Amino acid sequence: MIDKVINFPAEPAGLYDPLRYMMDISGKRIRPTLCLLAHGLYGAAPGPDVLKPAAALEVFHNFTLIHDDIMDRSPLRRGVPTVWKKWNEDTAILSGDVMLIEAYKLIVNAPSHCRRAVLDLFSTTAGQVCEGQQYDMEFEGKESVGMEEYNNMIGLKTAVLLACSAKMGGLLAGAADSDCEALYRYGYYLGMAFQVADDYLDAYGDEKVFGKPIGGDIINGKKSWLTIRALEKTTDRAAFLSAFGKECSTQEQKQAKIARIKSMYDALGVDTEARAEVVRYSDLALEALKDLQVDVSPLRDFADRLVGRAK
Repeated sequence: MIDKVINFPAEPAGLYDPLRYMMDISGKRIRPTLCLLAHGLYGAAPGPDVLKPAAALEVFHNFTLIHDDIMDRSPLRRGVPTVWKKWNEDTAILSGDVMLIEAYKLIVNAPSHCRRAVLDLFSTTAGQVCEGQQYDMEFEGKESVGMEEYNNMIGLKTAVLLACSAKMGGLLAGAADSDCEALYRYGYYLGMAFQVADDYLDAYGDEKVFGKPIGGDIINGKKSWLTIRALEKTTDRAAFLSAFGKECSTQEQKQAKIARIKSMYDALGVDTEARAEVVRYSDLALEALKDLQVDVSPLRDFADRLVGRAK
């Protein structure tokens, strides 16, 4: 349903083919689905003035992925080459730029009663996501990052877009302000759970299910929830940092590094703690819905599907 309202121009193909490719390989349409679920709580059937803003969330998300893959040097996404690997970096940058423009072309179709609020929410969120990505890049050059700093970063990079998606559904349905704020909190905490789950699955997931090589954060020396918690708990920071910072050139060296770091995680118990953190944030998300006077079971089911693999 969402894909039917996304129509990129045919030409120039070199600009728009990467957009079509990215949308074809992208995931489960989590953000527009959340928007439509929140909208559906209030009984309204979605028309084009709802479907197009919901689709804008997915287009924007994919814009961030195109650029993130360049910055992270990720060769694969969902088991296929990323845009910059399939084409080149210049194409990926420009196609990502136009994808952001396409998102705004969709978002302005929001109905008049909430268009300004939807645009303000979307624009604020877009800026916050970029702020989160900047913090993420800065963390790569810092030896020490605290959990508070990390949570702030993932809140901006990941959680606010899910929060935006849920609240936008309420705005599009004409829900009360208090309901829209509750939906925002639900989406935010669910986004936090989702990111911690993603960090966990990067080390412990199944590559066929996860959609990208397992251990990528470890190989790239990228700080994750597990890394930061391990550094908080270890009694030998120097040994952990030495192993985590080890350069790898061969596949055998990469696998050895992944195994070594995971053994440290296991010894410190951070794998178990990460799963517990996913549950904690999931519970906070559901708690945010307790005062809504509508049937919130669709959002409960959505939360379980989204992060259940890491619980």
